[in-house]
This record gives sequence, C-alpha cells and structure tokens, in this order.
Amino acid sequence: MANALKVDTKEISELFGEAAQSTRINYYPPCPQPELVIGLNSHSDGGGLTILLQGNEVEGLQIKKDGFWIPVKPLPNAFIINLGDMLEILTNGIYPSIEHRAMVDLNKERISIATFYSPGWEAILRPASTLVTPKTPALFKTISVKEFYMGYLGGELSGKSYLDSLRIQNEDQKHS
Repeated sequence: MANALKVDTKEISELFGEAAQSTRINYYPPCPQPELVIGLNSHSDGGGLTILLQGNEVEGLQIKKDGFWIPVKPLPNAFIINLGDMLEILTNGIYPSIEHRAMVDLNKERISIATFYSPGWEAILRPASTLVTPKTPALFKTISVKEFYMGYLGGELSGKSYLDSLRIQNEDQKHS
C-alpha cells in the first residue's frame, strides 16, 4: 500500500505504531421477517483493515456504493478485505473506508468471522505527511487512536458519521 501511494514505508509503520488486532464472531439466526430486521446497522469499520470470512456462505453482507446497497456474494474459502476509517485518515482519503451492513436470512443462519487490524492505542492518527501538500491539504483532524475509539464507540453505528465529524473544512471545500 505504501508503495502504491509513494509513501515511505517507515512513515506508515510509525503512524501505525504497535499495531493491535482483535477478532469478532457474528451469529445471525434465521429470521421469520428478514425484511423488517437488519443484522448489523450501516457503518464503516473504525480500524485500519478488516479481514472477513463469511463462514457458511450465506448472503447477508451488503456494501453501499453510489447510494445503493449491493449484496456481496460469499465465495467459498475466500476472505473479504474492508478498509477502515483509520486507513482513510492515514491515506488522506485516497483509500476510503467502506460503508456496509449485515442482513439476516429467512431460512438460514449466517456466521461471519472478522479480524480487525488497527494502529496501536498510543498512536496518533493523521494523514501521512507525504500525502499532504498545498494542492492536497489534510482532510482529517489529528487525533489519538484512544480519542478516536472513545468517540467511535461512544455513539451508535450510523454510516460514516463519526469519520465525517473528523473532516477538516478546507477553504476550497467551503466554496464548492
């Protein structure tokens, strides 16, 4: 990723600090009225990267693209990689996080296993310095990972609302 962005790999390593990893297993039982229920509200993952395995190959993951919800068809033995909000901040918006949700199924249970990889608790989140120029100013405020998680986890899952609260309103953006 650093090479694709032409960013010094050392800078990315320093921005991530001592990385943290956690795993979550989600179980969605069959639901008699799936059209009335959302398994997991619309959100973007707060961390850096999410590696997701849709365990029993039952559809349910949807991503938001151009305002529409698109189902992600599970592939056997395949992982899905989601980019999180912290990676969007570090890349100054070049690699956006993905808004997604989980739906339930009428007849089948759904299981997913997500592993989250994020900058360490003591790291400072900010766009990589080589990605901030007069033509491409910083899009996000500088914030500690600890402060980020306190804000992210302190609210309800709602699209990308927390990430949006960290955006900087630059002069060019104010006039567009």
